[in-house]
Amino acid sequence: MAASPAHALASLTVGDEIATASYHLDRGNLVRYAGASGDFNAIHYRDDIAAEVGLPGVLAHGMLTMGLSVQPVVDWIGDPGRVFDYQVKFTRPVVVDPKTGAQVSVSAKVGAIDLEAQTARVDLTVTYDEATVLGKAQVQLSFS
Repeated sequence: MAASPAHALASLTVGDEIATASYHLDRGNLVRYAGASGDFNAIHYRDDIAAEVGLPGVLAHGMLTMGLSVQPVVDWIGDPGRVFDYQVKFTRPVVVDPKTGAQVSVSAKVGAIDLEAQTARVDLTVTYDEATVLGKAQVQLSFS
C-alpha cells in the first residue's frame, strides 16, 4: 500500500513497521543479475571458484541483496524519487545453494522522523538463514 506523502509523515511513529518482504533467490536470479549489472565475478556462479577463495558457496551479489532490500520501502512510499539516501554495511554473505537457493527477508521500520524537514529514516532488518546480512541499512525518505 503506497503512502500518500501529504498525510503519511504525520501518521508515522518511530518503531512502526511499514513494510515486510521475503525473496527467494536461486542461481537463475544470479545469472540474470550478472547480465544486467555486468558483474560476472565467478564467485556468483561457480562453486569451485567460490571454494578456491575460501567462500562457503556461490554468493548473491551484494548489490542485488541491497536492491531487493529497499524495494518494500519503495513500494510503500510509491515513488522511488522520494528515496534521497540509502546506505548499508555488508555484514554477511548470502549463500545461494544450487538446489534450495536462499531466502532473504526484509523488515522496514521507522527509525527517525523530522517533521520540520519533512523526512523520515527507515531502518531495514535484512536476514538470511536467521542472521542479519546488512548492517546499519537505512533509507532516507522525503515527504515534501
